[in-house]
Amino acid sequence: MDLFRRKSVTDLQTEALTDHSLKRALGALNLTMLGIGAIIGTGIFVLTGTVAAINSGPAVVLSFVLAGVASIFAALCYSEFASLVPMAGSAYTYGYATLGELIAWIIGWDLILEYALGAVTVAIGWSGYVVSFLHDIGVNVPCALSAARGTMVTCHDGTQVAALFNLPAVVIIALVTTLLVIGIKESANVNNVIVFIKLGVVVLFILFAAHAVNPANWHPFIPPQNVKDGVPVPGEFGWSGVFTGGAIVFFAYIGFDAVSTAAQEAKNPQKDMPIGIIGSLLICTVLYILVSGIATGVMSYKELNVPDPIAVVADRAGLGWMSTLIKLG
Repeated sequence: MDLFRRKSVTDLQTEALTDHSLKRALGALNLTMLGIGAIIGTGIFVLTGTVAAINSGPAVVLSFVLAGVASIFAALCYSEFASLVPMAGSAYTYGYATLGELIAWIIGWDLILEYALGAVTVAIGWSGYVVSFLHDIGVNVPCALSAARGTMVTCHDGTQVAALFNLPAVVIIALVTTLLVIGIKESANVNNVIVFIKLGVVVLFILFAAHAVNPANWHPFIPPQNVKDGVPVPGEFGWSGVFTGGAIVFFAYIGFDAVSTAAQEAKNPQKDMPIGIIGSLLICTVLYILVSGIATGVMSYKELNVPDPIAVVADRAGLGWMSTLIKLG
């Protein structure tokens, strides 16, 4: 048995043309929206504050630039492969064609692990915002049902309880799974609505919070590296922190590769896939840079290590209504 046997690109292209199990219903706009929907999420709404407070300071902007540049190189590869081999399977299919069956098998399981852990992380981040949002409108999720089992949760009355499980996270994963089972067209339509909401929230934050920026909060732009016992602490500010922050916020860009999984459902993959993959990544990179710059300009980076930093920044900017919208988005 040849573990490194490959499936030729010609065979894969023929299979893509003859396999009609998936409907080609997605255009460039749908694919771009799919990419934006997959990219924008917990990363920008949570990691911005964490990385600014612990690693990069106001230079979190540079961390996003570095991660964006690295993502662009990967996106170019995905665009090339998705155009050449317009098959569902993404990196698994590309690995099968170039590296062999064993490597493709490993890549396939890596992808499953990536998306599983990514879904969990995003669901947990979403849960924190939705619990806060529901509290704002007078609905309180029981503390024991708002975090992972065993986590000590501080309730709104100040008491602490051990959580049983994260109910909002379970609910959102179940709803999204059901939607995906229903069909790609329905999923794309709902995704478009969600993307417009998320983009609207991010753009409104940029437009309305910019007036509250205090340039003094950007100084020093790259805080001096922390020193402990006379030895610089790696990853805590300075250029070391900027690069460490870049590695962390790279998580915020995960999702552009999800566009390539829809190659077999694209109307014109040779044209639409590069637009969807690179277009969504460029849009999100610009938004990330603007949001992180405004967030560290409105508040001192030292105050941003909170579960919902962007909502807190909106409150500090005098935009209480915006804080509620951010939690909704």
